[in-house]
Amino acid sequence: MKPVEITDPIEARRCRFAQYRGLTATVMLNGLPVTGMVRSVREHQSSNPMRWTVTVVAKQGIAA
Repeated sequence: MKPVEITDPIEARRCRFAQYRGLTATVMLNGLPVTGMVRSVREHQSSNPMRWTVTVVAKQGIAA
């Protein structure tokens, strides 16, 4: 599981939809895209600007 902090409300909403629908989502972690299932989206209400912590279970590649 990889926790990712984001500040874009549109991306947070997209991740929350993916979580509820059981779809995969792609988020950026240190400039690299991470694709996987979203486990949780938590909002930090006391921060300015708003930020969210998204926990993603990364998709595993198929071993050849």
